[in-house]
Amino acid sequence: MRIKLLIVAGIGLAAAAGAALFAVDTLYPRVRVASAESGPAVQAVYATGTVEPVTWARVAPLAMGRIVAFEAAEGQHVSRGDVLVRLDDQELRARVAELEARESYLGEQVRRRGTLLATGSASQQAFDQAQSEMFQMTASLAAARKRLAEMTITSPLDGIVLRRDGDVGETVREGQTVFWVGQTEPLWITTDVDEEDIPLVAVGQRVLVKTDAFPGRVFEGRVSRITPKGDAVQRTYRIRVGIASPTELRIGMVVEVNVVVRETKDATLVPSAAVRANRVVVIDGDRATAREVKTGVVGRRMTEILDGLAPGERVAVDPPSRVRDGTRVRLREERRDAAAGRP
Repeated sequence: MRIKLLIVAGIGLAAAAGAALFAVDTLYPRVRVASAESGPAVQAVYATGTVEPVTWARVAPLAMGRIVAFEAAEGQHVSRGDVLVRLDDQELRARVAELEARESYLGEQVRRRGTLLATGSASQQAFDQAQSEMFQMTASLAAARKRLAEMTITSPLDGIVLRRDGDVGETVREGQTVFWVGQTEPLWITTDVDEEDIPLVAVGQRVLVKTDAFPGRVFEGRVSRITPKGDAVQRTYRIRVGIASPTELRIGMVVEVNVVVRETKDATLVPSAAVRANRVVVIDGDRATAREVKTGVVGRRMTEILDGLAPGERVAVDPPSRVRDGTRVRLREERRDAAAGRP
């Protein structure tokens, strides 16, 4: 019987201790605390873009056809007018030859009837009809020759074959890109910026560039061009970011760009989790006080405080809702990686 009493007593003591801890936690909530510090803050407009040559072109057929031969390889230097690819043109060649023969025959008819008209042996109507038929044939021949010429695809500019798609024997449709031709330097980044952010962007601004191809690396560029007309559907404006040559960035890479709008070297920074609706909970000793602040750059980890807080003051990080002015708290210092403590 004594054992049961001890067990019951033990349960009672544990319950009492738990109730005491709950009361302490209610009266004196535990909060994580971090000190406001000085550091760089960067306000930037974020977007994603693609590395492209400044001078380049997509090359596509103007008519459907089957590839019979490639005349240029990837990485090869080409000049404007050089043949890149040939499409099957046998039927068109036969058509042109047929129309040339018919044009020659109709031409002879026009000359013969012209002679007869001069001697009064043929009517003006007969001559005009023959001439009209020849003109129609000449137009048909010009159209056929144009389609024949389209079966041979040439380079529109001087440069390097950046990429070639398709295989011999494959049928390509009108407008399907077969070659990319351009110059490997200089390069720029093409990206679209949301229309609400475009007023912050100006030519000449510094741009920080990151890519998964070079983790941990930051490349720099400058805004070199802003397209005057935006996309009304996507509600974006296209900008070009110039990159210094040479660069390790490669054509076609997808990159993250941050257009630097404002940069402060000695900003007052606190963990973003400490700011709620432009208010922070300042900890003085073991007392909490809510304070209005003016925020600047808001980052994923850190937030810039423009007014209302000084470096060195301590704030509660993600404070419990029951913490109000004058609340006594128990403190737990916030520890974090210094490298991650920036906006």
